[in-house]
Amino acid sequence: MKLLTSAKKTAIAAVAAGTLALSAVGAAPSYAAAGTAAPVDAHMKAFETLMSFYKPALQGQFPNFHNFTLGSTTHETVLKTIGEAESPATDADGFDVYHAEMGHPGYAINYKLGKIREMRYFGTNVERQTNLGGITVRMLVQHWGAPNASTLIKSGKTVQKKLTYVRGKYELEFIFNGTSGTGLDHINLVNKPVK
Repeated sequence: MKLLTSAKKTAIAAVAAGTLALSAVGAAPSYAAAGTAAPVDAHMKAFETLMSFYKPALQGQFPNFHNFTLGSTTHETVLKTIGEAESPATDADGFDVYHAEMGHPGYAINYKLGKIREMRYFGTNVERQTNLGGITVRMLVQHWGAPNASTLIKSGKTVQKKLTYVRGKYELEFIFNGTSGTGLDHINLVNKPVK
């Protein structure tokens, strides 16, 4: 029994000494020795957010958004599932806007003939860098390749850059504020135009 207890103590001491030694030379983060939780890696969370859109877009959907689908989910189904929008559309071209709150992302939905025509994802307001705010043009191109289209949108003094990726019958449009390639404002999901 003494031998087992002695072996446990030796193993614990060796692990602690190794962690402290690595921490001292910078090979291990200092929080490892202190036993506290690691900070959230904002870049990795933003990357995970970006990649979460890749496959659902092939079905005309956003990730984790009740399987709402372009062209088939009805306005009535949306209302039954998530309720009335905080800012309802005021005309046929308008959007029902569901505001972001307490870690839940914001969305906007436009309808045609009672079915979803377009969806917009606005991300979260809190810790935005772990969501849309951390997605850059460079990250997008590095992981998804060159976009199918890149255009500038101008409205008065406001300039936005739109990168479009075709995903089957649909398109994901990444709308960045300005031309610097940072500051992703929102993501649109639309039907691919028929040519």
